[in-house]
Amino acid sequence: MDTQNQGMFFEDFYIGQQIKHGVPRTITYADCSMYLALTGSRFALHCAEPVATRVGFRTTPVDNFLLFNIAFGKTVNDVSRNAVANLGYAEVQFFTTVYPDDTIYVCSEVIGKKANSNGETGVLYVHSKAYNQRQQLVLQFKRWVMINKRDPLANDSSDTVPELQSEVEASGQLIPHCMNLSRWQDYVSDNQLRASQLNVGDSIFHQDGVTLNDSDHSMATRLYQNNARVHFDQHLMQSQKHGQRLVYGGHIISVCRALSYNGLANGLYLTAIHSGKHTNPSFAGDTIYAQSNIIAIDQYSDRDDLALVKVQLLGFKNNHPSSMPFVKDVDNGRYHQDVVLDMELSYLMPK
Repeated sequence: MDTQNQGMFFEDFYIGQQIKHGVPRTITYADCSMYLALTGSRFALHCAEPVATRVGFRTTPVDNFLLFNIAFGKTVNDVSRNAVANLGYAEVQFFTTVYPDDTIYVCSEVIGKKANSNGETGVLYVHSKAYNQRQQLVLQFKRWVMINKRDPLANDSSDTVPELQSEVEASGQLIPHCMNLSRWQDYVSDNQLRASQLNVGDSIFHQDGVTLNDSDHSMATRLYQNNARVHFDQHLMQSQKHGQRLVYGGHIISVCRALSYNGLANGLYLTAIHSGKHTNPSFAGDTIYAQSNIIAIDQYSDRDDLALVKVQLLGFKNNHPSSMPFVKDVDNGRYHQDVVLDMELSYLMPK
């Protein structure tokens, strides 16, 4: 009798399905240190306890990009074990600061599905929520993923594509009640730009590049307990279109975020991911570059210490945007083949 978990295929899901994901995760200081080691992230709020406590946190908070990847990883075994690719995100919103030793529990609801014309795959939409050990909502996100069918001949005419919001309203984004950035010391972020020194329309190419290698992207994906086979099983992938394992898109996000330190070191606290697409696959050996475009700067009438800055974060592989004829062709919506990430997100920054 075969009792192994083969994961669910496209036809196994139905609209309204509720999934309580296994293996709750206590996030430790070691996890946070490993994240820094695997991404090269240098944001001071997550590197030095005296810096964090000076601006009001009780210790270094868990980086919200790490939190997102861990919560995402909880969903993989049930949602995307048989995925072809994770396609995008919307309405990623943070509600409560998470600290080391907090435990994360995750559940999901199926909110949409649409069969592809090839008959072999379909796109599944899920709404996932993460809670801490006090049953406080800490994070929610919606994502869509392309999943294999078990039976290509199976008919599924129940196509439902959910309406997704293009952004998280500023009023709904978390400002930790403890945070006081009037105490921020410029030298801890290498005296880089504050929000008041940025302008809508500014474009910052972050200069540094990181070459992906097998050990780092594999270890990072294991850190998140993401067991999707496309990231680990070379025997499986050598017979697929690309012939090699895909780098997990969350690792690309985190690498681009780490690269953005050079120019946006004061983008201290992620409050929302409004939308995001993995536009092309990445593989070991690719070199990743990043660019941030300033979309909006929101001031708070009752806060003179911080501002909310909305950014388009772009990731490129083996190329610089200045060498590309286009990043995205507006006529057909097609991205250049070397663009790997297009994400809109918001940071709290010292004003």
